[in-house]
Amino acid sequence: MHRLLEASPSRVVIGVFLVLTATFTILLMQPNASASGKATPLVDALFTAVSAVSVTGLSTVDMGSHWSPLGEVIVVLAFQIGGIGALTLASILALVVTRKLGLRQRILAASDTNLYGPNPRNISGDKQAIGFGDVGSLLKSVALSLIVIEATLTVLISARLLAEGMSFSHALWNGYYLAASSFTNTGFVPFSDGLDSFATDPYMLAVLSVGVFLGSIGFPVIFALYRYVVKGGWKAHRRLGLHAKLTLITSLVLVIFGWVLIGGLEWNNDATLASLSAGDAIMSSGYTSIMTRSGGLGILDTANMNGSTLLIIDMLMFVGGGSASTAGGIKVTTLAVLFLAAYAEARGNEDMQAFGRRIPVQVLRLAVSIVIWGTTLVLTASVIILHITNAPLEHVLLEVISAFGTCGLSAGLSETLPPAGKVVLAITMWAGRVGTVTLAAAVASTSRKTFYRFPEERPIVG
Repeated sequence: MHRLLEASPSRVVIGVFLVLTATFTILLMQPNASASGKATPLVDALFTAVSAVSVTGLSTVDMGSHWSPLGEVIVVLAFQIGGIGALTLASILALVVTRKLGLRQRILAASDTNLYGPNPRNISGDKQAIGFGDVGSLLKSVALSLIVIEATLTVLISARLLAEGMSFSHALWNGYYLAASSFTNTGFVPFSDGLDSFATDPYMLAVLSVGVFLGSIGFPVIFALYRYVVKGGWKAHRRLGLHAKLTLITSLVLVIFGWVLIGGLEWNNDATLASLSAGDAIMSSGYTSIMTRSGGLGILDTANMNGSTLLIIDMLMFVGGGSASTAGGIKVTTLAVLFLAAYAEARGNEDMQAFGRRIPVQVLRLAVSIVIWGTTLVLTASVIILHITNAPLEHVLLEVISAFGTCGLSAGLSETLPPAGKVVLAITMWAGRVGTVTLAAAVASTSRKTFYRFPEERPIVG
């Protein structure tokens, strides 16, 4: 185990998620986990387990009525562990028990929070978003942010549910369920009618939006903001690293981009925004844009949206949220790096630059790889499901990209898929959560070094 951990932490990540998926599948198959007292079919239990552990939110059963109280607890535990990262959770527990982190725990945690994997010796001298020496502090911020944010969200949501006439115990449990589901960007809702009762409730939508946004920006950014707030001072902005700045700015740009386009394209659609008042329509389109970050707590009927709107949502879900966050997708920093590379090429600059920092070319190569692997996965899953179901292309793309981006927005296709289609979508969810970088790194357990280089020759591109 020690040799495997040092050689390839990514393989340990994959192994842990496989074990978690198998464990929760078995638990959800138990008769006492369902409200009917009957065993849940293997395919549905597996799909729900993968969706929970990968914090996706797609489901093949009614999440509000199918599961018993025990089943709901199992589901919440699954997406709570999946949201903060199984290995990060293990490292937090080790830190709590031993009050220190060993080398193994630091490697595991670094592999779960660094986009490029752990680099304890930092041979190249490149500055990472989270340094190897900062792992302990990062884990403390993960634990603190998890407790504080989810507790605050639980209080706010529970208060609203109490005002709706729900009993204290039910309001507290459902409030925690929604708080954890929003912060981990899972998208599961414990109500049979989803969020229809709160579709025009500014208070509830605002609380859920804040929870989803905080979960989607990533723990390294939360860690950076925590240091920013604690240390303070007029020079505090200098302590926000490049990763935090790129994540926050790109996320805000995408939210506004989605808000304007979703609102504009659906404004005259009677099945979505046209039936609402102007204020509710603006609020709903903004909320939907935030949910495409990977939140999945939808309030609009995506099945009746215009094809143009679904394409915009597909693009936003494919990008997803921040690195080392509870969100999926190729990540906003990947998109930012690609745009910076295009801008540098257009300007004739040799280096990619942002906020007074130079971005190494290795980061661009990784960004391109992530996009290619992600696109390949989405296209492959889409072709298979299209062949199996003959469903409309726009609905298949929405479902597959939602699975890859661990978003959870759905046109209702998941519930009608045959067993083979459910398995394909489950694999897509799992791969989207584990990450294309982790999957690629697991194949090559060690980096290969050569002692020679071939002569350079440039092909014609473009």
